[in-house]
Amino acid sequence: MARKVDDLGRIVLPIELRRQLGIRAGDELDIAVDGSTVLLHKIESRCVFCDSMTGLRGYREKQICGDCVGELSGPPAAAPSPSSPPATAPPAAPVT
Repeated sequence: MARKVDDLGRIVLPIELRRQLGIRAGDELDIAVDGSTVLLHKIESRCVFCDSMTGLRGYREKQICGDCVGELSGPPAAAPSPSSPPATAPPAAPVT
């Protein structure tokens, strides 16, 4: 696919390409040159789950916020309450 460069040096990325790569208005792209090739690389700056931009942590080239990390980790294990009787296994069947 070919696009023309305007007077200010801009190009328009087609909507199909933006959708495929998850590029939205305001996203940052890293621009690099390899020989005569211009490379664009999307910079992940939002949580992949909730779009938060705060408290991000990198994981496999994606960004995840602290809240989503907590949700993915699951709830903390609850300690048995002192008033509850200890859980016991049912008695084993006699072997004959």
